[in-house]
Amino acid sequence: MNPTPVSRGQRNRNRALLIVVVVIFLGSALVAGALRFAGWQPQGMRNHGELLQPPGDLRAVALATADGRPYEWQPVERTWRIAVAPPPHCVAECVRLSGDLDKVWQLFGREADRVHILWMGEPPPAAPRSRALHVLAEDDAFRAGLARNEDPAGVPVYVIDPNGFVILRYAPGFDAGHLRTDMARLLKLK
Repeated sequence: MNPTPVSRGQRNRNRALLIVVVVIFLGSALVAGALRFAGWQPQGMRNHGELLQPPGDLRAVALATADGRPYEWQPVERTWRIAVAPPPHCVAECVRLSGDLDKVWQLFGREADRVHILWMGEPPPAAPRSRALHVLAEDDAFRAGLARNEDPAGVPVYVIDPNGFVILRYAPGFDAGHLRTDMARLLKLK
């Protein structure tokens, strides 16, 4: 059986179509590579907090609660932590901050049990007390592990992963909704 000959015009159309397919495929790969190496990320993939590079390592820090009980990291339980280490006489800003953190924690719903709020030192008396709040005794090693903790603008907030690495920092006066968004993404990680 002899194949039917293809006309010169049909052959040129087929070649042109093949070239268009190759250009579309390679062009999209080149554009994706250029965007990747330029540092671009889709809006939905960006975190609002400052990603700490390198992350602070608190695994070796032996924490204790204000009443003297040890606070264990327990990475197997996959518990994330939101940490605050305010200066000793923080009142108005700390009341607002503790209220914001309590609201954020409540919005986690069924995932709320996987989040602890670590507060270094005694919170103000007017601050809300959720069951997620763990008041920690003063610890210099813990404070040292929180990058730029002594910020003249106010009290920063940190996110600590289940293993004890400080991965995100939120500058003083941050939007609590941004913390909730970032934490909701992190809680989806298994």
